Amino acid sequence: MTLLIAAVAAYLIGSISFAVVISKLFGLADPRTYGSKNPGATNVLRSGNKAAAVLTLLGDCAKGWLAVWLALKFGPSYGLDENGVAAVALAVFVGHLWPVFFKFVGGKGVATALGVLLGLDIWLGLATLATWLIIAYAFRYSSLAALVASVFAPFYYGLLFGADVKLLAVLIMSALLVFRHRQNIGNLLAGKEGRIGGKKTANKTTGT
Repeated sequence: MTLLIAAVAAYLIGSISFAVVISKLFGLADPRTYGSKNPGATNVLRSGNKAAAVLTLLGDCAKGWLAVWLALKFGPSYGLDENGVAAVALAVFVGHLWPVFFKFVGGKGVATALGVLLGLDIWLGLATLATWLIIAYAFRYSSLAALVASVFAPFYYGLLFGADVKLLAVLIMSALLVFRHRQNIGNLLAGKEGRIGGKKTANKTTGT
């Protein structure tokens, strides 16, 4: 029962779409109605409001970290074991992808996944973030950086902690992130994906 309650709570935390909430607070259009129509920081940035985009990024990352931190900090007192922490990590991520508060229309999960990884272990999160930064800097594709980082995240976890139930959660999370970027994969293969800092055109769909 404790595991179920923790997972549901984590899902509800993940269901808070900061892209939508922050945009509303700033008087901006709903990010689900323009650009890539993805409620994430990259799309909010297309509104031209950098502060709103930064707050969206921080909020989405923070909710992933918070759910895992709460599970690790207070979970043991209520009988929450490693299975429970893994369930919380996955549930908060799923909440971001399919938020109950916003008709199950969520983001692609990059920032929230980073928050989850930082919550599980700071070095795991930093290694994954470094991978994103290296690929983004080298190739100028946000989506490609997210895809490569998502593939490496389970590898880093395995190196640090070996195989356990939390590794399974990271693997599922990575697979879902790749699934959510399936359109971007098609755009990358077709040469239509917009580059970071590049000019947007009507025929191009940018990253996340």
